[in-house]
Amino acid sequence: MKKILLTGGGTAGHVTPHLALLPALRESGFEAHYVGSVNGIERKLVESHVDEYHAISSGKLRRYFDLKNITDAFRVVKGLGEAFAAVKKIKPDVVFSKGGYVTVPVVIAAKFAGVPAVIHESDITPGLANRLAFPFAKRVCVNFPETLSQSPRRKSVLTGTPIREELFRGDRFKAAELCGFPRDEKPAVLFTGGSLGAKAINQCLRQALPEICKRFKVIHLCGKGNKSDRELPGYAQFEYVTDELPHLLAIADVVVSRAGANTLFELLALRKPNLLIPLTLKASRGDQILNAASFEQRGYSIVLHEEDLSCDTLMEGIQSLYEDRRKYAARMSGSNPPGAGVKAVMEVIQSCVI
Repeated sequence: MKKILLTGGGTAGHVTPHLALLPALRESGFEAHYVGSVNGIERKLVESHVDEYHAISSGKLRRYFDLKNITDAFRVVKGLGEAFAAVKKIKPDVVFSKGGYVTVPVVIAAKFAGVPAVIHESDITPGLANRLAFPFAKRVCVNFPETLSQSPRRKSVLTGTPIREELFRGDRFKAAELCGFPRDEKPAVLFTGGSLGAKAINQCLRQALPEICKRFKVIHLCGKGNKSDRELPGYAQFEYVTDELPHLLAIADVVVSRAGANTLFELLALRKPNLLIPLTLKASRGDQILNAASFEQRGYSIVLHEEDLSCDTLMEGIQSLYEDRRKYAARMSGSNPPGAGVKAVMEVIQSCVI
């Protein structure tokens, strides 16, 4: 049996494409192993879905001065040794990396063990971990055409991102039951700030709730530890969802979201008109701003920058998006069909198997 070593961590966005690929990998005869951090979110999300989870030490690669850089340097060195040991033990035929700091020693170890590594870069601008790993990879898959000029030219291929099949099997009636929504004609808007939530979006939404709930039913994915005691008819909040997500997306007429690449491509595949509020430059390296601008230029999204976020601009953006929802959905319908990302990435992986 062929073996694949999957790696990625730090955020749910570095894990969900692996979950989307796993059924296709099983169908193609791969035994799937995963290398991630000891206590990262990736362990909780993926451990039960793979043949074996291998934990290694991981340190953050900061671009700024911090005393933690010293201790983390030792963790990186330790992680590199543990990655070499994992690759030697597993003897994979190929490595597939989704990014995150834990992946760098794994891709390096694979290179020195003679194992081909495929990297997938989600954002328009490659992250630091992936840029460090590029020289050691055989192929690089990217989501955006703009990324091809910023990644190794001879190695890179435009594939899009793998999307989980279960997202297409949502039931809007099940969602109404989960949310306790009344049976009325109000459209539904889904707010999500990612797996960790989004403070600015949460605060603005809660201030604007009375006005928004006059016109919409509201589903609020607020993030771990961010649930409030606010209650209104037609308002349902969840800290974090897994199996419920397909149903909540099914009932949503429009979505308000951050602009992480995996979320964007899921919304695109589901043809969900969206209002994007990207992370600011103060809170990120600017990748979400570029991701959002690309989708806005293609006519898939409306962008509202956090600096301009208020109760009024939020309400105006949602209303405008809903009124033009069919126009946005029609533009999205011309994009890659469901399953295209999984197929394209699988072709790259298969081409690299020794």
